[in-house]
Amino acid sequence: MRSKLAAGVLVALAFLIPAAPAAAQAQAPGLDPACQTVERKVYKDIRELVTIDLDTATTTQVRLLANQILAEANREQLPVLSEAIQKRLDGTADDLRAFLKADLSGAWLAALRVEAYRTLTNAGPNVQDAAKKALDDGSIDVLLAYLNTGVYEARELDCKSQPTATPTSQPTATPSATPSATTTAAPTGAPSVSPGAPGGEGGEGGGLPVTGSDTATVAGIGGALLLLGGVGFVIGRRRRARFVA
Repeated sequence: MRSKLAAGVLVALAFLIPAAPAAAQAQAPGLDPACQTVERKVYKDIRELVTIDLDTATTTQVRLLANQILAEANREQLPVLSEAIQKRLDGTADDLRAFLKADLSGAWLAALRVEAYRTLTNAGPNVQDAAKKALDDGSIDVLLAYLNTGVYEARELDCKSQPTATPTSQPTATPSATPSATTTAAPTGAPSVSPGAPGGEGGEGGGLPVTGSDTATVAGIGGALLLLGGVGFVIGRRRRARFVA
């Protein structure tokens, strides 16, 4: 029962102790691959956590140190290191001590290299160049400097060199509206009825007035009829006057 309680206390301490240094290492915001401002991810130098002599330290001290490193690896999302420490914590005390003495730096270095490769996703030329230099060097100190500072400085240069998107939206909107309205409105409506059509569709009233040679003929006939009527009237009156006399 006491051993389980002690293990629980160790785990709790392991999660609490790295919290203060991590907060102290907080830096100014940086840029992500999309050139958006984000909080920088800070990678701690895990060597600073090893403050005990692994040859003479007790099993409790060794397990406490392993849990502190595991908590930091989980915070930084270092997959290689987290898995390696958890595997040793599930094993024997001697295996855990041997790992911390001989294999910790190798697992940590592999995890840092994975993180450096991850920064190449959607990276610009400056980030690619800085990452290549850090990976070619391959030391823990150089990889830490790149992940904590170098990648953000290179990303800022890449973002500054990107062309702005504002000039492309201006010239496309104005020329499309004016030519379309002037070509369709004018030639509609006026020449719908031919001048020689004699009447409407139903043949009822509303035809155009008769003009030209037809009106002259009608007027001549009417004038002749009036003249004949006048002559007949005069002759009739004379005959009546003679008869009476």
